[in-house]
Amino acid sequence: MIDAFAAHFERIGMTGDDARSRAALFRELDERGGTVLNGRPEWYRFSPGRVEIFGKHTDYAGGHSLLAAVPRGIALVARSRSDGVVRVGDIRDGQIVEVDPSAEAPPEYRGLRRYVHVVARRLFLNFPGCTLGAEIAIASDLPRASGLSSSSALVVGVAAALIARACLHERDEWHRHLPTVQHLAWYLGCVENGLDYDGLPSTAGVGTHGGSEDHTAILTCRHGHASLYRFVPVTSLSEVPMPAEWTFVIASSGVRADKAGSVMARYNRAADAARALHALWNQHAGAPARSLAAALASTPAALACFDRWVDAATGEFPPNDLRKRLRHFVNEDRRAPLAAQAFATTDRAALGALSRASQLEAESLLGNQIPETIALANLARETGAFAASSFGAGFGGSVWALTATHDAEAFAEEWIRAYQRHLPAVGAVPWFVARPGPPATEITFP
Repeated sequence: MIDAFAAHFERIGMTGDDARSRAALFRELDERGGTVLNGRPEWYRFSPGRVEIFGKHTDYAGGHSLLAAVPRGIALVARSRSDGVVRVGDIRDGQIVEVDPSAEAPPEYRGLRRYVHVVARRLFLNFPGCTLGAEIAIASDLPRASGLSSSSALVVGVAAALIARACLHERDEWHRHLPTVQHLAWYLGCVENGLDYDGLPSTAGVGTHGGSEDHTAILTCRHGHASLYRFVPVTSLSEVPMPAEWTFVIASSGVRADKAGSVMARYNRAADAARALHALWNQHAGAPARSLAAALASTPAALACFDRWVDAATGEFPPNDLRKRLRHFVNEDRRAPLAAQAFATTDRAALGALSRASQLEAESLLGNQIPETIALANLARETGAFAASSFGAGFGGSVWALTATHDAEAFAEEWIRAYQRHLPAVGAVPWFVARPGPPATEITFP
């Protein structure tokens, strides 16, 4: 059966090495999943992580992002149970949680238990009468809290298992509200962040005030391609082939960036500043806009309007903070389509300039960088990457670097050595070489 898993991953676009590594996750689940599952699995799924190439903190404001899935992710096996309880266990860290979707979450729910309950509770309330009882075992090779969307991969994986368990895709309201995978990605972003979705009202989320970029990448990105999206609503704009001679090297800074935990308040402040700008527009403009991006696109005078309104704004954010947040959004939102064009034309110089500007403005305008991510991005360029930038929520996490495919391993080793010399206290630094991988997948057997 393990060979069948590897064959499946190769068929959907993974390299042989990546396919065998993902199959090994399912071998672990086969050997140790009995601590979670009371019988053989009925469903097998894989949810990848993602790399945000461009589009720092743009999605929830209706902006653009250039995205790719990565070959690493979360393997998941599941089976039904009859009592309505959802039981999820991580076989690598030994954590096992059980939640009742029919009950509100106590305030002490954190971590895995919180995420599982958020997903199960939302499905239970949005699809009345559904039967969600399930046992789910997971194994992940994504570095946690590293900006690679391990939390959203968990949300997507658990949701997919429960959707299959309850046959939700056969219901009329499913087809009415979630007719495409892009709609599903937007909905799952709303689930994680506790937001209303058209016709499917909100319940409590995990505490973040984010968007649906991660869920979109996990569910829709195409192997070997960078995918350009616009958000609110989720809209696919283009898929650009990754040049064969280019490869990503992704390295963790060694500083965890748990956006639903240790960095949540700082992450939410960036999101809330964008929402404050959107609220200013809807308060003063003649017609409300669906998002900050829609407001800016509605008239050539939008920036001048914001200048006037920001000066007179009162509330949580000082005018200068709102100006910086607006400037960052406008500039970063423009960069994502330009980067897609640079991928299409194999323009290394353009990508280098765009990534350098993105990194510098994350430091000076968005304010979500720390010394470790700044150093890691700078050292990538000094070591020979033609483009590099931090990505994800910020305040820790990872950096991507683009380098020549034939030299990627040697580059990575030199880059990590340089980083460890610069900051010896970071210790071991997880890294891996990756080309864009396939989206979330279900593995079936004849």
